[in-house]
Amino acid sequence: MLIDALIPLISLIALEVILGIDNIIFISILSDKLPAGQRDKLRYWGIGLAMFIRLCLLGIISWILKLDTTLFTLFNIDFSGKGIILILGGLFLLYKSTKEIFENTETDNNELELKSKKGSFKKLLVEIIILDLVFSIDSIITAVGMVQELWVMYAAVIVAVGIMLIASKPISRFVQKHPSFKILALCFLMMIGLSLIAEGLHFEIPKGYIYFSMAFAFLVDIIQMKKLGRKV
Repeated sequence: MLIDALIPLISLIALEVILGIDNIIFISILSDKLPAGQRDKLRYWGIGLAMFIRLCLLGIISWILKLDTTLFTLFNIDFSGKGIILILGGLFLLYKSTKEIFENTETDNNELELKSKKGSFKKLLVEIIILDLVFSIDSIITAVGMVQELWVMYAAVIVAVGIMLIASKPISRFVQKHPSFKILALCFLMMIGLSLIAEGLHFEIPKGYIYFSMAFAFLVDIIQMKKLGRKV
């Protein structure tokens, strides 16, 4: 029945949007390194490729599910293809986040602006593709655990990416306008990186804890801004 399909579809769309927040924040921060005229282009390409990768992975879903099988065991920890990808993706996210925090806090403003103008579109797009792939594999395997119908997964991915495209520009502007939120967002990405590594090592940190702690920090930052009389 249609209603029986709608409930898992809406649930999966909500899940894809929540998981896509990581993508949007990462893409927004990287796009800030480009000249103003190229930022929208990088965002649209990054989010568009995220949809393309997810749809392609759904087409080879039987192979994706095999990534959960154990490849080898080290120190009594089973390592699967998915686990290795999550660990490498988590390490990459930790590296990029700490590098961005350092540049935004320890680098001279003029030097930072010069680096932003010299940002390479292709290099940044490659970095986005790497994270898109990691988040996509995690997202698809999670989706398979929720629903069985392939068309529901396809529909959920397309709708979720459409929502991400609409939300990406306001989020990007907000992050660029408020440097303190940019650092907060980078700390959020560091936490996501750690959670990916932990998940790859079979020590799962509930995502709800991470999102709640970041939402609380976000609220505190807004209250502080209001106290200082700044516009949000």
